[in-house]
Amino acid sequence: MRILRVAPWIYPDTKGGGDYHVHAMSRDQAAMGHDVTVLTTREDESLPRIEETHGYTILRVSPGVTLLGNDVSPAVARYLWHADSEDFDVMHAHSHCYFVTNLAALKRRLGDIPLAITNHGLYSQNAPERLFSLYLKTLGRWTFNQADVVFCYTDVDKQRVRDLGVTSRIEVVSNGIDTERFTPEGPESDLIDAEGPVVLFVGRFAEGKRPWLAVEAFAEVLAAYPDAQLYLCGDGALREDLEAQVEELGIGEAVAFLGHVPYDEMPKVYRSGDVLVLPSRAEGVPRTVLEAMASGTASVTSQLEQIEDLVNSVGRTVEEMSAESLSHSVSDLLEDRESEEQAVANHQWRSTVGDTTAYLESISY
Repeated sequence: MRILRVAPWIYPDTKGGGDYHVHAMSRDQAAMGHDVTVLTTREDESLPRIEETHGYTILRVSPGVTLLGNDVSPAVARYLWHADSEDFDVMHAHSHCYFVTNLAALKRRLGDIPLAITNHGLYSQNAPERLFSLYLKTLGRWTFNQADVVFCYTDVDKQRVRDLGVTSRIEVVSNGIDTERFTPEGPESDLIDAEGPVVLFVGRFAEGKRPWLAVEAFAEVLAAYPDAQLYLCGDGALREDLEAQVEELGIGEAVAFLGHVPYDEMPKVYRSGDVLVLPSRAEGVPRTVLEAMASGTASVTSQLEQIEDLVNSVGRTVEEMSAESLSHSVSDLLEDRESEEQAVANHQWRSTVGDTTAYLESISY
């Protein structure tokens, strides 16, 4: 099968969970014998325009203009305009939140290449919620409705997409992780040097992730655990604001910014932590939470219906997210620290790849 994967970014060019998903899916489908090309944008001009890596091809084009974290790329439009079923059996776009997926949907409307769209999370982490709600009821719904199949991580997200008025076929394919890599057993990270409790934040420093709540809550945790440490793994537009917040709160000695941590290092990072905090206003099924749980690290998240039962079995979800409620939940978990593998049996990466590939084959000509 000849697969054209359309995504705004890809790992390791950028380090988000969705970016890694695109890379790992392409790598593993190539290993299965499929011909995979990833069409993406090039933020760094030093990166090659065409690259063969891990058995698949990356085609990087100019990002054009960036609006609200979204690349509006005429170069992507030009490439899709000239592509046809002689070149590819199927298109697979990642996240309806991005302009490149809107373009893939337009290509499907006008052309003859079947389209699949993976819903990595219904709401954008960058756009204002009210504006994005309007998008979902208009262009977002139209984009979903051009797809031959839409992939959702959970039945909850499937129903949310249906409630928007989407009539396309929807299949539930769980977001998976490598449970052979993410385990409680193994070395801890040299990046983390702490004798007391370790609190982790892993993710982009973006509005939707609300990392400032993690910092503010940690300042309250320090009152009960003065030897605790907060490690923030990630980067983004809010970094300077977060650094200023840490300084203003006077907790600089207890907080470390690790920047983007290589993916191969993350199992060690999770093993070194006691609690992962994720105060996002919206998510799909966060890879970070699954990876932390598989590594024996408890999680505190916003009340996300799609993973509430999973998280609450060993961690906490916070209904009314605030620094105070987040700090209380973190402190509760630190009182009873245990390191053991937590159930993620329904989130195996090999199943994610296998199911996705089978559904792509079902729509390809």
